[in-house]
Amino acid sequence: MGGSKAQGLLSSLDMEQSLKAGEYETRLAELQQRFEVIQQAYLFRGQTAVVVFEGWDAAGKGGAIRRISAVMDPRGFKVWPIGAPEPRDLRRHYMARFWERLPARGEICVFDRSWYGRVLVERVEGLASEPQWRRAYREINEFERLLADDGTHIAKVFLYITAEEQLERFEKRLKDPLKRWKLSYEDFRNRERWGDYERAANEMLEETSTPHAPWLVVPANSKKYARIAALTEVADRLSQGVDLSPRPVDEELERRFAALPER
Repeated sequence: MGGSKAQGLLSSLDMEQSLKAGEYETRLAELQQRFEVIQQAYLFRGQTAVVVFEGWDAAGKGGAIRRISAVMDPRGFKVWPIGAPEPRDLRRHYMARFWERLPARGEICVFDRSWYGRVLVERVEGLASEPQWRRAYREINEFERLLADDGTHIAKVFLYITAEEQLERFEKRLKDPLKRWKLSYEDFRNRERWGDYERAANEMLEETSTPHAPWLVVPANSKKYARIAALTEVADRLSQGVDLSPRPVDEELERRFAALPER
């Protein structure tokens, strides 16, 4: 790890970025329509995509993912919430459980946290040794290179909030009966090691942002700004090099429809 770049990426973000009044609803509707178009193209042409959301607790990963999934057909769209590995996962290579969740042809898979746990929580909490998490940078880059070479589109978004903003969101979750389930002891434990997680995230972003799988790092103190920035990046990455024109009408289906008796 080296230099000021790895140490200052997150701290250099403009955390005051926001949208103009009334802009969010218009842009969200446009983006959701884009996702509908993208999905029909993927289903028709057999494209595949992997979307990774990482970031601070309460930074808005789930909210951004819900705005995508709201307009997607579940037959070609999956969301994988990733938690701590199960006992069977600990007996295998840490990547094994992610291989099992990769998209089939025509599918888009979203990972709410991902294989980057090896170089974030597992590193910081001592669940992986230093040789293991340092080696993981190369393993992750090679894994994503393999996916890209096979034609899989990759979008990676990292959402970052300040400690003050996170505390406010924790308080809101605690007071809201419908959101209280989101808050855990781990959230507070992670907060106590803020500096360690920031150092790990900075190094991760530097080591694993590649031409075929770049990171978009989003200042997320404004939820609406962060959602639009994140969704725009995902839509752009999934659209790149894909023919998004609608499926042509099947002539046989058209003929059969025309032959139906009128009511």
